[in-house]
Amino acid sequence: MTNYKVKPPVWFWIVSVIALFWNVMGVDQYLGQAYKTDRWRLALTEAQLEMASNLPAWLTAAFAIAVFTAVLGSIGLLLRKKWSYSLFIISLIAVIVQMGYVLAQGHFYGIAMTISIIAFAVFLVWFSKKSISKDWII
Repeated sequence: MTNYKVKPPVWFWIVSVIALFWNVMGVDQYLGQAYKTDRWRLALTEAQLEMASNLPAWLTAAFAIAVFTAVLGSIGLLLRKKWSYSLFIISLIAVIVQMGYVLAQGHFYGIAMTISIIAFAVFLVWFSKKSISKDWII
C-alpha cells in the first residue's frame, strides 16, 4: 500500500473527475467514428461525413491513442499515480498530430472545439506535472 503524505485539495479531485468525463466523451467520439454509428452519422453534415470517411488510417490511430491514453491518465490521477503524466504526454502528442492534420487540411468548421481539445490536453500535462511536484500523485 502506498503511503501518501500529502492530501490533495478538493479541487484536485474535481479536476480529475472532469478530466475523466471529458476523455470518456473523447472515447465515445472515437468509437462513433471508428464504427460509424448511427448516432455519430446523424450528428454530422454530408460534407463532414465525407471528410470523416476519407481520413487516413494513421489519423484514426492517432485519435485512438489520444483518447485512450488520456482516459488511462485520468484514471491514474484518480488513483494518485504519477504515470498519468507520461500518458498525458503521449496523449498530447497524438492530439497535436491529429489536430495538426485537420487544420493543415483546412477544416476550420470546428475550430473552437479543436482549440479546446488541444488546450485541455496541454492543461492535463501541466496539471499532472504540478500534481507530481506537490506530491499529490506519486
